[in-house]
Amino acid sequence: MLAILRKEINSFFSSSIGYLVIALFLILNGLFLWFFKSEFNILDYGFADLTPFFTLAPWIFIFLIPAITMRSFSEEKRLGTLELLLTKPISGWEIVLGKYFGAFVLILIALIPTLLYVFTVYSLGNPVGNLDVGSTLGSYFGLLFLIAAYTSIGVFTSTLSQNQIVAFIAAVFICFVLYFGFEGIANAAVFGDFNLTIEKLGMKRHFDSIARGVIDTRDVIYFLSVTIFFLFLTVIQLKKR
Repeated sequence: MLAILRKEINSFFSSSIGYLVIALFLILNGLFLWFFKSEFNILDYGFADLTPFFTLAPWIFIFLIPAITMRSFSEEKRLGTLELLLTKPISGWEIVLGKYFGAFVLILIALIPTLLYVFTVYSLGNPVGNLDVGSTLGSYFGLLFLIAAYTSIGVFTSTLSQNQIVAFIAAVFICFVLYFGFEGIANAAVFGDFNLTIEKLGMKRHFDSIARGVIDTRDVIYFLSVTIFFLFLTVIQLKKR
């Protein structure tokens, strides 16, 4: 597994993909949070708070993470190296986890520079240091769980086709439905007393719950369940080959 993980990381940074992903994530966040006049602009927000960043980041990740993971198995299929990989003396889970953690680590590397936002908002507070540290830490933990779930979905969809665009679109669709779709259905108020239950099936409610600074085991179990479920589906897809 570690050999595959290293191979994935090296492949990201031996080409322009790794650098492009990190730069794109930071540039998009920087433009929306500090330059564009919008609801996400921290300087116009009026509070020493990173809520705009934690509202915007899940939406950027919906597109960014599938763009990273779409090549995980699709490229192996296209190049005809997947069969060779499956003949190696390693289990399907080790292959999947190696690919998964390779993409996950890359996203973490892209997320680390955003800690500068915390320092900036901390310094801009009146008085200095007027920042809800608990909520900020909770939101970062929420992002980590969200990244874990998105990445597992992206790795799974990359096994469905050797066409990377198909894998990308499928991952974006599933991530969107799981993050916002259930809340949208619940807000339509067509299921009566079941609206709250439907909303709990979506990622956004659990992410918002963690972002409040209180890490509930139910939210953690939800994200871990989604992540493991899609990794399990990925292993099944590999075994079919």
